[in-house]
Parts: sequence; structure tokens; C-alpha cells
Amino acid sequence: MVSLDRVFELLRKERRRYALYYLEQQDGPVPIDEVAEKVAEWETDGVRASIPEELFERVECSLRHTDLPKASEAEYIEYDPKEGVVEVTGTPPEVDAILTVAKVIERPDRNP
Repeated sequence: MVSLDRVFELLRKERRRYALYYLEQQDGPVPIDEVAEKVAEWETDGVRASIPEELFERVECSLRHTDLPKASEAEYIEYDPKEGVVEVTGTPPEVDAILTVAKVIERPDRNP
């Protein structure tokens, strides 16, 4: 069983939640720049073409150096900085339930 404190620590940051929402929808490893693109899009309620390059770079840097390493402390998140990919593998039911509820409440993929 996963500790509730650990789940809440994992989901504490919006950017990390957004990354996890996206990764949960994917099958297999996902390039970090793809995750960064989706997170930046959700953070700005925009589309990639309208996201300033400096924002995209900040999001990608934050994911690479802070959020994904922190997330990978959970045994079901595999982050490979050398390959530049991240993957969610076998999310525990407790985490999946909380993540699903959080995504419904937060609605990052709503249309502007």
C-alpha cells in the first residue's frame, strides 16, 4: 500500500501533476520535450504555437531537473535523464484514484 503522505507529496506541485496526468494517458516511454509541451500548453490554456519559447524552456528545465527526478522517487515512475524519457508503469490503485479525482477537479485539458 502506498503512503498517503507520499502521494500528496508527489502531487503537491501543479507542474508535476500536469506531467502525471499526461503520462497516465500514454503507453510506454514519452520524450521529456513532449511532456513539457503538453504541460506548458495546459499551464497557459494555449496551444504549442502560442507558447513563448522561454516558457517552454522553463517548463522543460523544471521537469528535467526538479519535477521528474522527484516523481521518479515513486517506484512506478521511471525517469531516464540520459535517454530523455519518462514512463508511468503500473500505478497503484490508490494513486490512480487520487490522480483521477485531482484531474477532474483541476481540468487541465479544458478548452479556453
